[in-house]
Amino acid sequence: RPEEGAPPPPVLGPGSLRGQGLPLASFSPVRGPVGPSDASPDEGVVEDLPLIDEKAVEQLTEGLISHYLPDLQRSKSALQELTLCLEKLELICVGWRAVIITRNPHKFCTEIIYDAETPKWKVKRQNQVVLLETLEQEISKFKECNSIVDINALFSEAKHYHNKLVNIRNEMMMLHEKTSKLKKRALKLQQKRQKEELEREQQREKELEREKQLTAKPAKRT
Repeated sequence: RPEEGAPPPPVLGPGSLRGQGLPLASFSPVRGPVGPSDASPDEGVVEDLPLIDEKAVEQLTEGLISHYLPDLQRSKSALQELTLCLEKLELICVGWRAVIITRNPHKFCTEIIYDAETPKWKVKRQNQVVLLETLEQEISKFKECNSIVDINALFSEAKHYHNKLVNIRNEMMMLHEKTSKLKKRALKLQQKRQKEELEREQQREKELEREKQLTAKPAKRT
């Protein structure tokens, strides 16, 4: 605590340091002037920002490629399988450079990394996000198209089996008609046979009666 009546300690600021010939980075508002050993560890970060490490750029490029390459390969395979939807995809994704990212993803990702320090990086990043969302939507559409193809195959298979069932039904109806005709014919034959047997039995009885009548009878004695 300072003594009463004593002059206040001098306040050090940027102006006083500039007047003393000290750099601004060597001033701390809490501790006053600082030496080379007391400098902040983040002091040289601003000066190092423009420097780009080629190895780091290569690693970042490989990381981006390994992150986005599987989705791009799946989308490419989907494009190869569904050739009818390729024209529609190209028309939608022309503004977002879909052809570049599907055919040459290394160049696209490298261009994004090298332009990271320019004002265009944000725009390219937004374009990349929108492009990825568009590609995801197209992939989902392709999956829906695949499901539609599966549904069409199921419908065609169901139609095929329906036709088979109709043919089997027609055959069963024909067999039923044939069996009913055979039953009627068998019934007629049975009735005819019974009638013939009855007629033979009646004829036999008539013959027996006739034989009895023709048999000689002895005369009665008077």
